Amino acid sequence: MKWSVGKKGRGLRQCGLEQSKTAKLAPSPVIPAFQRLGGSVNPESGVARADNNATAAISATTDVAPSFSGVLSSSIMRTLPRSLKFLPVLLLFAPLVTSSAAQKPDFQASFDAYVKADGVVGAAFVIVDKGHISESHHIGMADLEANQPVDSNTIFHWASITKTLTAVAVMQLRDRGKLSLDDPIIRYVPELARVHGENNRIAQVTLRHLLSHTAGFQSPTWPYRDDSKPWQPFEPTQWEQLVAMMPYQELAFAPGSRFQYSNPGFIYLARVIEAVTGDPFQVYVQKDILTPLGMTHTYYNTSPYHLAAHRSNNYTLRVTSDGRTQRVANGREFDTGITTANSGLNAPLSDLAEWVGFLSGADPLGASPAILSRKSLEEMWQPVAAVEPDFADAPPEFMGLSFFLYPRGSGADAVTLVGHTGHQAGFAAFFVMNPKNGRAVIANFNTSHSEADRDAYGKSNLGFSALVKQALTLIQ
Repeated sequence: MKWSVGKKGRGLRQCGLEQSKTAKLAPSPVIPAFQRLGGSVNPESGVARADNNATAAISATTDVAPSFSGVLSSSIMRTLPRSLKFLPVLLLFAPLVTSSAAQKPDFQASFDAYVKADGVVGAAFVIVDKGHISESHHIGMADLEANQPVDSNTIFHWASITKTLTAVAVMQLRDRGKLSLDDPIIRYVPELARVHGENNRIAQVTLRHLLSHTAGFQSPTWPYRDDSKPWQPFEPTQWEQLVAMMPYQELAFAPGSRFQYSNPGFIYLARVIEAVTGDPFQVYVQKDILTPLGMTHTYYNTSPYHLAAHRSNNYTLRVTSDGRTQRVANGREFDTGITTANSGLNAPLSDLAEWVGFLSGADPLGASPAILSRKSLEEMWQPVAAVEPDFADAPPEFMGLSFFLYPRGSGADAVTLVGHTGHQAGFAAFFVMNPKNGRAVIANFNTSHSEADRDAYGKSNLGFSALVKQALTLIQ
């Protein structure tokens, strides 16, 4: 397995340490049935309970081979993703171990234990029930130097979770008859005709392929990168920079045949939105998504003056040559440049709760149908490609149209949970949602470890994945 490092983020697949592994296309739109996870969630306490012998054993097979097995080692640590994976992390994060044979820890306790063990400066989460925040929790500092704690107004960076808004914007235009998901991308972005591929593959790439990460484009924005060079920008700032590199790139596989997460694909989708509407990407999203949902504290890239005081700083933890851990403040403001459509979103958790409320069909303002029909949302949550698991015993994972999909249960209890993660600068974030009951967990952390510190970085990723796994159980 081969990995490539980009300065974009701190996680795998979503941003940063990007994975070049691929997975086979899902054989059908029918989600395989799996044995039900033993357990339930007390709706009042939020405590998850499960039979100690309960497992998530697979009751249907997939066509995807596991990428890892056996004993974890420090060499593997670095390749453990901050994506929605299910990893044996209890060996490493003792605070997450169950308090008794029949009881799993409550989410807040596990959340706080991870923040403390991982050296996170500040973090917060909310639990959303049918569009309303039922639980809110924040811990630590938004900005150490300013002595500013995390609170309900703190604005976090959401990195690749941005892609879910971009995808909904494309679906809006499809539903309005402005485009088809089967349109070739070169119809709207003719510059891409310069990209190489066998049998003129680039002409076969459609908007659907881009939305489902099955087009064959590389994962990082920069196809060639050396992070040791101080002159490389945080992200490309101009479209012309990407165009100049296109003649020196090629598609990795036949479009539609495999999954490979791609950040550039969503840059190209933003160009489609601009070509069809005549609006700059950010203007279109503001008019057609943010304003109707009442997301008044949400914006892209640098902060407007009246919100700047609430923006969280972000931090990177690095191990020095003498073994000490050094905390580096990266600065509150940064510009994601031409990559805005795949990673530029900033918002407080309360605004993200509005977004998730829309996805659940229960936004308080009742704007959901006007933004996108339930039928179209459910179309986005149909599996397009299987995502290769990192461990043999990992539950299945699929990619829909920009959303990661997590089938659970069987028969009448079957449900597909949806979500996404995001990692950029020092931020790490995730949201997971149950479309059946409208329950969701949204979380953000303003501190990450340097990927150069392999053991600390790997252990941090394990703890992050454990929280995501617990959040999925909580909403089930």
